[in-house]
Amino acid sequence: MKDSLQPGLEITVRITVDADRTIGFMGDDFRVYATPSMVLDIERTCKELLDEHLDDGENSVGARVEIDHLGATLLDMWVDVHAQVAEIDRRRVLFEVEVHDQLGDKVGACQHTRFVVDLAKQKERLDAKRARLTGD
Repeated sequence: MKDSLQPGLEITVRITVDADRTIGFMGDDFRVYATPSMVLDIERTCKELLDEHLDDGENSVGARVEIDHLGATLLDMWVDVHAQVAEIDRRRVLFEVEVHDQLGDKVGACQHTRFVVDLAKQKERLDAKRARLTGD
């Protein structure tokens, strides 16, 4: 990781809640931002911020999401996902995240943990797991 990764860094990403980001199980009149989509948008936003501060051969993986989905966001509204680096402990990066809709309503609050991984070491771990699976 680069020295530029510090607590307090922040990013805001604006996302339109399209049909793919909504629930469909209650019918079209009830299409609202789905919690799994909010989680994915939060993870992607945090990863985008972190990517700017990683060295070559590094990436990050999500490890924990603690989320409160606080309100409905209608189909075709936009949301701002605002993430801030709250804490760094070696390779663990903790983010505090808020999601606000275009009316200014806070519709989500989250703590998200990501781990910075060395891609070469991660590949070794994954290859070892594949070998265990296939019995090689």
